[in-house]
Amino acid sequence: MAHTGRRSHRNRPDEHRKPKTQRPKTQKPKPQKPTTRQRTRSTRRQTTRRALRREVPSTVALLADERDFAAMRHYASFAFDDHGAYLREMEGLLKALAAKGVHTTVALFDPVAYEEFCADTRLDPDTAASRTRYTAELAAAGGTVTYEGQPIARLVPRLIGVAEEQATWEYATALLSRAGHDGECRDDTTARAAFDRAGAALRAVVEAAGAGIHHLVCSVPADGTSLVAVLHADAREAGPPQLAEPSGLVFRTVLACGFALRSPGGLVLRTIVADSPETVRGWALQDGWLRPLSEAEVFTAYCTDAETGEPIPPEHGVEYRAGIPLSRPE
Repeated sequence: MAHTGRRSHRNRPDEHRKPKTQRPKTQKPKPQKPTTRQRTRSTRRQTTRRALRREVPSTVALLADERDFAAMRHYASFAFDDHGAYLREMEGLLKALAAKGVHTTVALFDPVAYEEFCADTRLDPDTAASRTRYTAELAAAGGTVTYEGQPIARLVPRLIGVAEEQATWEYATALLSRAGHDGECRDDTTARAAFDRAGAALRAVVEAAGAGIHHLVCSVPADGTSLVAVLHADAREAGPPQLAEPSGLVFRTVLACGFALRSPGGLVLRTIVADSPETVRGWALQDGWLRPLSEAEVFTAYCTDAETGEPIPPEHGVEYRAGIPLSRPE
């Protein structure tokens, strides 16, 4: 093989290569596994937060009516477009909160009242934050139902009833407050005296009725409308009858309106006792107290259509009795 006599650059003995500069390698620190103590602390913090979460109550505002639901759909931030699906999601949320041990109340969401609330507080109604603020106001004002695992189909009617009761109480309170006004003068003793008298009348009716489960209805025409309050009283056990609250407060306020306004209202009592027919009694509001109705008056009141005046067949198994005379307070 022929040899050229030339050496390659790599093989020249008189030339040394400059060593390459070696950059020190920076080693990334290996992630250290948390120690047992650190894991314990983290677990403890999570457990504490969960415990604190159970200490914070929640309020959920529900659009129970399909028309109210439709009114909220014009807000772009409102994420639902089907009322049935919305109710199912709300029920799932309520169950999830209950499973975590969170005390949850449910309020009725009113789109008209919500719009007025946003206008008064200068909030943008098309945000979730504004809806949350409104829900908090509902919780503070009352008129909520405690969620106890009941199906949404049972929760909605109860929620509507509580909202109507709240509206009745607010309206009756305003009427009662105005009852003590005489021009520019204000006399709060009129309202207080009527409220105290209503409480005395309610106690007298329930005590006179005796043992049993009592269902009371008070109706008072006032200011072009009719105020109606309903109250359940359990007098099956020894001791004072157990009155459902806040229905008791609403009932006393409506009855007080009738006394203060001298309105021709009425009070009806239905009593249920085991192994006995149901009994119905009645009283008329007259001169700031309750006048007992006769048996014939009670029968006529119950067996006559209030709108048409036509007779209605009496209820089977119900006895219509005269109202019991009640001692008038001094």
